[in-house]
Amino acid sequence: MDPKVWGGGGGYLPIPGKLNLMPLRPTQSGTDDLLVPRLQDQLDTITTNTRGLVQPERLAITDEAVQDLLASGIESQILPVGATAPSFTLQDALTKKSVSSADLLAVGTLVIKLFRGRWCPYCMTELETWQSLYPTLRERGALFVAISPQMLRQNDFTVQQHNLTFPVLSDPGAHVAASFGAAYSVTDKMRSHYRSILINIPFLHGDQGADTWQLPIAATFVVSREGKVLYSEAHADHRVRPEPQEILAVL
Repeated sequence: MDPKVWGGGGGYLPIPGKLNLMPLRPTQSGTDDLLVPRLQDQLDTITTNTRGLVQPERLAITDEAVQDLLASGIESQILPVGATAPSFTLQDALTKKSVSSADLLAVGTLVIKLFRGRWCPYCMTELETWQSLYPTLRERGALFVAISPQMLRQNDFTVQQHNLTFPVLSDPGAHVAASFGAAYSVTDKMRSHYRSILINIPFLHGDQGADTWQLPIAATFVVSREGKVLYSEAHADHRVRPEPQEILAVL
């Protein structure tokens, strides 16, 4: 996975670079340790490259929005460890069928990743990392599911463009994200900023009325087959994500 930079016009620009590798413990099948790029190293590379190429006044808008979101206390409002996870039924981009949390939990422990959309390079780098680890996760008896407020067609583009094999579910209006305590409404200033860099949220989300501009913060949950939250972490700063090893250690 090449380091990337947000191009400011709706796409990625690959930037050559060297990534540190982090070993994973052996899988249950006894295979050798796997080497995977550290996720936060990849995300920090995106941030560094972006700061070198994007105008300071544009960067300041995003930085201010992150600080405002942090100040809102949203990180402390997410569903905590030990809570009962809300149930949901959402459409899967791969099969185009409705998938329920009960059906998923009947198979195994569930890792739930809330992400903003395919326009977010941090989100997609994280999902690509999880795709590389998906066989390891499945060997441990768990499933991975990614949930975004994008319309089904946009999630389908996400699956196809990034060769994802785990369920990618559409959460209109970010209602499921809100049930986990991890949704917020984009401010007017950020709405204008997104439009200026050609991120058309109403087009990506469809008309969801007052909830059209709802987005999830970067949040990860692990839910047991009994429906209890085993792991809960969220960051108001979209540039920060937990290392997959933290989640795999819970399984």
